[in-house]
Amino acid sequence: MFRAAACTGALYEFELYLVCSDLPGLEAGVYHFGVADFNLRRLRQGDWRGVLANATGGEPAIVQAPLTVVCAGTYWRNAWKYRERTYRHFGWDNGTILANLLAMCSALQLPAKVVVGFVDTEVNRLLDLDMQREVAFSMVAVGRTRGEPPPPPAEMQPLNLETVPHSHKEVDYPVMREMHTASSLSSAEEVRAWRGKAPTRPLPAAKWHITRLEPLSDSEIPPDNIEQVILRRGSTRSFAREPITLAQLSTLLDRATRGVTADFLDPVEAQLNDLYLIVNSVEGLTAGAYLFRREEESLELLKEGDFRDRAAYLGLEQELPGDASVAMFFLADMRPILERFGNRGYRAVQLEAGILGGKLYLAAYAQRLGATGLTFFDDDVINFFSPHAAGKSAIFLTAVGRSARRTHSAG
Repeated sequence: MFRAAACTGALYEFELYLVCSDLPGLEAGVYHFGVADFNLRRLRQGDWRGVLANATGGEPAIVQAPLTVVCAGTYWRNAWKYRERTYRHFGWDNGTILANLLAMCSALQLPAKVVVGFVDTEVNRLLDLDMQREVAFSMVAVGRTRGEPPPPPAEMQPLNLETVPHSHKEVDYPVMREMHTASSLSSAEEVRAWRGKAPTRPLPAAKWHITRLEPLSDSEIPPDNIEQVILRRGSTRSFAREPITLAQLSTLLDRATRGVTADFLDPVEAQLNDLYLIVNSVEGLTAGAYLFRREEESLELLKEGDFRDRAAYLGLEQELPGDASVAMFFLADMRPILERFGNRGYRAVQLEAGILGGKLYLAAYAQRLGATGLTFFDDDVINFFSPHAAGKSAIFLTAVGRSARRTHSAG
């Protein structure tokens, strides 16, 4: 259960908190989810949803939700290995968790909406987080009920709960807190102005060979339920250099990019990240570099060739993206994103990449394929896909293919 979502370095720096009204079998309160023993621990008694309603500037999904899941990242649990890059990992690692959560909500036919716009200090105070070490990064409104939550209590006392140190000492990386502060929102008015319509990013007309996608129908995919897929998921340790089919690749792209219900994506079909692919071995598709043209449900060949070695190099000189059938790079033009959303747009674009990457994991494992998320050489990725990708930023990388069968020696 602990490893249900992909996470950089398997370090699992995110905690989940629940803020709910009275639910069947669960009293209203603020809870912490303990993944190790699969229990909820109540931190505050009563209905505190009004705090979240205020903090999100009256976001309708939060106001109407009987339950909101708040995701908070702890710097040091990831930074001891990755240093300042941890803040970037917050978006990826939180996103893969949200991909699982959104999939479960869909299976249970529960409305769910990702909310990134909120007054940071109010949410952190509700959870009584030590903001030098742990910060709320996103939340998901789950379900819908009539009426509005009660107003927040007049006072919100600190909890002063004892916590177990993560290690005997910590190394401080102030730039992470500086990034978080620079992207924080300070008032409900600021939140309301922040959320809403995503920037439009029309792709230039296709210049090269186009291949139409051929996704499988739902009936052609193995009939596993979402719990089975999530529990089977794991980051692939090695790929067999065997092809996948165009239909399988088409299904991956189709299912992962159908849209995310989020306060920074209006309409739902909007997307901040573009997907560029290095296709190593896909039946019916020429090896080479491609752009996924989502609106046209097609792949545009940017340059033809065997780029396995280049994919391995771009993936931080690891064999995985070179051995995989396809390496998918998430690239974003940060200029319109930052113009529209300010510094908090950096959180949004990283989180969206994590969600899409998490969806690719689920779509891969639903088809009995393997997948893994990877880091990369940022500038070299852009250079490889240029001139088409010139001016964009590398955000995330997911490799997909057939997992290599493990062999066991005798003895």
